[in-house]
Amino acid sequence: MGCTTILVGKKASYDGSTMIARNDDSGSGHYMPKKFVVVHPEEQPRKYKSVISHVEIDLPDDPMGYTSVPNAVDGEGLWAASGVNEANVGMTATETITSNPRVLGADPLVTYQPAKDGKEEAAGGIGEEDIVSIVLPYIHSAREGVIRLGSILEKYGTYEMNGIAFQDQNEIWWLETIGGHHWMARKVPDEAYVVMPNQLGIDKFDLEKALRDQEKYRCPCEEYADLEYMCSADLKEFISKNHLDLSMDGVLNPRDAFGSHDDSDHVYNTPRAWYMLRNLNPKTKIWDGVNAEFTPYSDDLPWCMIPEKKITVEDVKYVLSSHYQGTSYDPYASYGEKEQRGAFRSIGVNRTDFLSLIQMRPGMEKDCNILEWVAFASNAFNVLVPFYATIDTTPDYFSSTTREVTTDSFYWVSRMIGAMADASYKSSIFHIERYQERVMSKGHEYINQYDELLAKESNAEKRMQLRQEANQTIADMVKKETGKTPQEHIQTKVIELAKERIVDTEETVSQIAYSLGFQYPQHLCRLFKRRVGCTPNEYRNQALA
Repeated sequence: MGCTTILVGKKASYDGSTMIARNDDSGSGHYMPKKFVVVHPEEQPRKYKSVISHVEIDLPDDPMGYTSVPNAVDGEGLWAASGVNEANVGMTATETITSNPRVLGADPLVTYQPAKDGKEEAAGGIGEEDIVSIVLPYIHSAREGVIRLGSILEKYGTYEMNGIAFQDQNEIWWLETIGGHHWMARKVPDEAYVVMPNQLGIDKFDLEKALRDQEKYRCPCEEYADLEYMCSADLKEFISKNHLDLSMDGVLNPRDAFGSHDDSDHVYNTPRAWYMLRNLNPKTKIWDGVNAEFTPYSDDLPWCMIPEKKITVEDVKYVLSSHYQGTSYDPYASYGEKEQRGAFRSIGVNRTDFLSLIQMRPGMEKDCNILEWVAFASNAFNVLVPFYATIDTTPDYFSSTTREVTTDSFYWVSRMIGAMADASYKSSIFHIERYQERVMSKGHEYINQYDELLAKESNAEKRMQLRQEANQTIADMVKKETGKTPQEHIQTKVIELAKERIVDTEETVSQIAYSLGFQYPQHLCRLFKRRVGCTPNEYRNQALA
């Protein structure tokens, strides 16, 4: 599953917030509808069973409520994906990462084995389906999130390689799994940001310090505020026994030891990191030309960098929406060599299901300092919407996603806008950009207004009402804006293109629908009949008569 992550330390952000953000992308050829909801303590199971791996885990009796962005369609498990709990801890999981045969041979992934040939069923380990649900309701700091997940990995194992981010007001931690049971985690430097495509990313790790500091892991004391690394207790022995350290100077590079170095990485993974770094540090390094210090093919791209200017929410949205704008690799470009367009996997792709950005703002009351920004579908054409995270419920427009396509769901409206804009990029992008700017501006405006109201209100119940009111007001605004210019314009343009193809070609309606970006031909037929008054086939027959 292809995702992209960016983490921003509090001294690297524009307002002192810690920020974690991730695109969640479906596998090739399909979408997974998502929704934005609140999970209450009474809804959290006490015994968890994974749908994919069948692993069963006993959970504590005292879960906290939390927001999440789970699958809206039953069948593959919860996939809670991203959220914030009542203790003001945020989490996003997971970034699928890669490894190498030496690691996977030394500590194999724990995969589900169905009953066969007289052998009993064997449960697998945990995976992306499970991680948020079994960790987030029980942790009170980012550091505690690392500790809990690490202990679960050691006990149950995992069936896939993953990277997971934890966040509180002061810290961001990034954990990467190593084989079936091992793990390491590094604190994101406060003044830096981290970019993560689908690769094992940590490039520097002080193993000796991580092992020396193990007794500090569970201590929140101020004297241990300099904690930077955590890992499995036996990681040193594991590395030594299996000859995983490839360094010539004895300085461990986890990317070399545990990661992958495939040719496919240079098409699918490293170019995304290169483009994000290039955008946020355009003058720090040489990124282009014959003298480039780093290229889309570089295996040594920095895991973290200090940005040239402080990073905003809009910056995060931009890099997670990118398709190599301003380079010859842009698939939508009309310039440069045709052979280079679309050469690399874009960050903003049409199979993105959601983007979540959790922003923890300093100097505010704990019930209103966290904003969870949510977007659905392709980031190149969608909008990012802010919500207060300490809430009892989410607006219906964001939580009511079902399997059925409907304009009453922000997920499906975003999906339709993306499909139609992709098919008519040049004529649509101006309207899309205006739409994005209006919604983002209005979102900031409403948050500013309600921040002021909350600052004047001390009653806890009324403060909750204000946060809920703010979220509903923002959702109503978004619903109104998504029904205006972008959708109408794009639908008009798509119908024009469909009419031309129907009359001027012998393509089937299905072929035309797929070429215009529709997932199913009936979606085009439905839109065509609503806008034209007849079906595509009826229109063709009338034109030919």
